Amino acid sequence: MNLSNLRSPKGAKSKTRRVGRGPGSGRGKTAGRGHKGQLSGAGYSAMKGFEGGQMPLVRRLPKRGFTNIFRTAYTVVNLDRLDKIAKDEIAPKDLVEARLIKKESERVKILARGPWTKPITVRAHAFSASARRKIEAAGGKALLIEGRHA
Repeated sequence: MNLSNLRSPKGAKSKTRRVGRGPGSGRGKTAGRGHKGQLSGAGYSAMKGFEGGQMPLVRRLPKRGFTNIFRTAYTVVNLDRLDKIAKDEIAPKDLVEARLIKKESERVKILARGPWTKPITVRAHAFSASARRKIEAAGGKALLIEGRHA
């Protein structure tokens, strides 16, 4: 076997349907679009969720709940994920380098999942009570970052 005689399995590839190629093809003239109407013209593309003029599902369902526009969103990082960073002090910059968060500007909250034995200083925007206890029990410090950046 070599590259020159590799074939895809039978039935894996099917010919693309060529529409509008004459009456013998079975899809000539109107190319399967029917006569007239909104869908028959070139360049037609339905809006997402469009149901042909029927009231769309998203508008038929009642609105529920409340979205607090002033909420503070945190990216959570657990102690077991911090374990792979080998430094004396961990800050958001180190979390970006370790790919635990995407941007240094994200607000970070440390949660307590997993064991913690290292006496390390951890800087974050928020800590759960149990994460703070674990860090301090191991001889480390849990320092709060004021504002957006470290």
